[in-house]
Amino acid sequence: MDVIIKHIEIIERMDQLIRLQATGSPDEFALRLGISRTKLYRMLKIIKRLNAPIAYDTPMQSYIYTETVKFSFGFYTQSIS
Repeated sequence: MDVIIKHIEIIERMDQLIRLQATGSPDEFALRLGISRTKLYRMLKIIKRLNAPIAYDTPMQSYIYTETVKFSFGFYTQSIS
């Protein structure tokens, strides 16, 4: 169970850095996340399978979202109508 939570935490941090367009190169992105470059590529593959419209922008040197999206995972209270 801890592995799943760790993966979700990494995805949340990835999402934050991508939104800020502050990932840097793949090596820098992995360093910012505290993971290996290989694991970064695995995590990118996972978020792409979750339909994240992600691309690497070479002039910006950052991963970006090509469409407006929002990542959300968890349980939230909702009032009953």
